[in-house]
Amino acid sequence: MSNPIYLALDIPRLDSAVALAQKVRQHVGGLKLGLEFFCAHGHHGVHEIAHLGLPIFLDLKLHDIPNTVAAAMQAIHVLEPAIVTVHAAGGLAMMEDAKAAAGERTKVVAVTVLTSLDDADMARVGVSGSAYDQALRLADLAQEAGLDGIVCSGQEVGAVHKRWKNGYLVVPGLREPQLVAAGVGDQKRVVTPRAARDAGASILVIGRPISRAEDPALAARAIEATL
Repeated sequence: MSNPIYLALDIPRLDSAVALAQKVRQHVGGLKLGLEFFCAHGHHGVHEIAHLGLPIFLDLKLHDIPNTVAAAMQAIHVLEPAIVTVHAAGGLAMMEDAKAAAGERTKVVAVTVLTSLDDADMARVGVSGSAYDQALRLADLAQEAGLDGIVCSGQEVGAVHKRWKNGYLVVPGLREPQLVAAGVGDQKRVVTPRAARDAGASILVIGRPISRAEDPALAARAIEATL
């Protein structure tokens, strides 16, 4: 089985991102490039990272009217990403058009509820019910739209896996066991990598526990050893 760990390269400097990716390339299964990276470095930056030979996850979280999202998907065909994200909250038609416009080898996955949000945040933005309930509702909508899978926290992935056995389930917001109980920084719904994998996660997006480690390669190996 391939390595499920995708390293989140949330680093503004391209040279630093390339250097980090080179250090861990033998110990991760892919590289996630987010909005900060893409806005700073665009297509050129993606090509530079792709030269390392690992699958690229473009975490752009596209959310706009269906025509605009479809056009954006077509604009990134040349980058040949393995995975691209859209926001499930964009609706059924937007997700359908995103999938139709994506490259044949690109998985389109829908972000359900950001791991920085909790139940109180749901109420503040006018969503009834819990973050858990909303994530499952949006996962069902993404499946109806014909997407490949979703992004959710480790707290919901088990329930989603039961409803969508062949769904490609992406879990971010992962932390070491000693940090999960309190949450970390801007992440509120966190679990350990092992817990997420056991619950049905297809890939695990991990950033700071690897990128900020004194020895990133050793940290990646240590996490992989727990899986």
